[in-house]
Amino acid sequence: MKDLQIKKLIDAEKKRQKSVINLIASENYCSADSLEALGSVFDNKYAEGYPGARYYGGNQVVDQLELLAQERAIKLFGLDKGEHVEKFSDKNPHKSKWHVNVQPWSGANANLAVYLGLAPIGSKIMGMALTSGGHLSHAQKVSITGKVWEPVTYIVDPETEVLDYDYVEELAKSEKPAIIVAGFTAYPREVDWKRFRKIADEAGALLMVDMSHLAGLIAGKAYPSPFPYADVVTTTTHKTLRGPRGAMIFSRIDSRELYKKIDKAVFPGLQGGPHESQIAGIAVALKEATDAKFKSYAKQVIKNAKVLASELQKRGWHVVADGTDSHMVLVDTWMNGEKVSEIAARSIKHGEMALGAGGIPGKVAELELEKAGIICNKNTVPGEKRSPFDPSGIRLGTPAETTRGKKEADFKKIAEKIDKVLKGIKI
Repeated sequence: MKDLQIKKLIDAEKKRQKSVINLIASENYCSADSLEALGSVFDNKYAEGYPGARYYGGNQVVDQLELLAQERAIKLFGLDKGEHVEKFSDKNPHKSKWHVNVQPWSGANANLAVYLGLAPIGSKIMGMALTSGGHLSHAQKVSITGKVWEPVTYIVDPETEVLDYDYVEELAKSEKPAIIVAGFTAYPREVDWKRFRKIADEAGALLMVDMSHLAGLIAGKAYPSPFPYADVVTTTTHKTLRGPRGAMIFSRIDSRELYKKIDKAVFPGLQGGPHESQIAGIAVALKEATDAKFKSYAKQVIKNAKVLASELQKRGWHVVADGTDSHMVLVDTWMNGEKVSEIAARSIKHGEMALGAGGIPGKVAELELEKAGIICNKNTVPGEKRSPFDPSGIRLGTPAETTRGKKEADFKKIAEKIDKVLKGIKI
């Protein structure tokens, strides 16, 4: 590279990534082949529109690329077989009852496109509250998704910190949202997709599943699939799926023609030309995820997370929801299972942040762990009383380090190091 300033920064980031333990639940390492595709000549091509219906010439090869990416996505999630196969195959090129749009630039864009295509402006979108594990794009008030549509939020049970489906059903029946969003950014336990289907039916709502965090685990048959129950499924491609950054929207092909409305919302509704080099990188990752080794990887991700959660619990840390069924572990470092009054009564100062004896704000935990070479993110926890910028906990994830080959014994050592760092914080 002739631009030495940029090369220096690239080299510095490579060095940083290699020198740390990466426990960011939403990060991973895509393959060299994906990176090669991501930096390919496909980046030179403008391709507004869809295969066979572009607004520019010269898209013969791009059309092949996008159709191949769609085909691989359909195959990876088993939507080309069994109950998912379209009896009248002339309706779509992939002979599936599912259509997939591979053009969204990000997960938030994908979710926004679904709402724009399927929910009238001002109608209700029901998703999990941010503090319970929901995402900003699930109709949170600070997001455009919660400004254009009316947000209805559900929370986890305050005692168990897991979903109370009866409560969610009663709320849905009362509020009558246009769309119910299942799938989360910080909820570690297994989700009952079938129950969410029942809830949506009772409320007369569409069921949208955001499987961004779970896509790789679902593809690897290590976590239940939402496809038998959802109307629409969105996902990013760079988390457990281990591809480059991007997103996809799956939608059922039936008389409602949801997929046509969503396609129009993506383009021309929200985006211009798709990033075809990004789509090329995603296509590579989708093929890689069909390998038998990926199934072993997905299972190992969950094994590692369970060990991490268990080892932290043994050392006295409050693991939210009493464990995990996925790739992530939430730790309430501030309350740590205690009452607010007990922490408040003996809180003191750590710089500008309140620090209880035995209670550590998530921001402090994140900073101190990073000093020790462990990268994670501060995170809100159920019943959060603190600011999102200085919340009560941290979120830990196992995908990236599992990609690097780490197994249960390694995560026991990681848990030990986390415990040592956090208990050694000087006040």
